[in-house]
Amino acid sequence: MNALLITWITFISIWSFIMMGYDKKQSKKRGRRVPEKTLWLFAIVGGGIGSYLGMMAFSHKTRHTEFRIGFLLLALFYIGIIIYLLGIDPFGIDRV
Repeated sequence: MNALLITWITFISIWSFIMMGYDKKQSKKRGRRVPEKTLWLFAIVGGGIGSYLGMMAFSHKTRHTEFRIGFLLLALFYIGIIIYLLGIDPFGIDRV
């Protein structure tokens, strides 16, 4: 189950990263854009890491405070989930 969830987060994050790049490209050439609802949906269902990295890599949606803060919080949330699922103790505290 852990491996499946980590795989899901990885897959959706990659897809979210690609969507951010695509939307940035479309915005430059005034083409058909990815709806903001879709960007948020993918970020919420597991793609927070990819959405945040895509936002930073493509300098896309960085002027929107809700995207900057929201995607960062979702990325941190999913990083925390991955760390927990891998059984990593980031603080060096033994579990009882």
